[in-house]
Amino acid sequence: MSDVKKAKDLREMKDVELNARMDELAAENMKLRFQKATMQLNNTARVGQVRHEIARIKTILAERG
Repeated sequence: MSDVKKAKDLREMKDVELNARMDELAAENMKLRFQKATMQLNNTARVGQVRHEIARIKTILAERG
């Protein structure tokens, strides 16, 4: 699993990189949701971390656009 990136680090990335990162996080989010549904999720905090990072990326892209 990847580390949570701070907004400062995300702002240094290009739009293409941010979109790719968001795709990775969306896939991870789906995987975590399935693990939660099947009671196999060990790190419950990761769900929130992924959602927050997706929100950070969306905010940065909206600021640029």
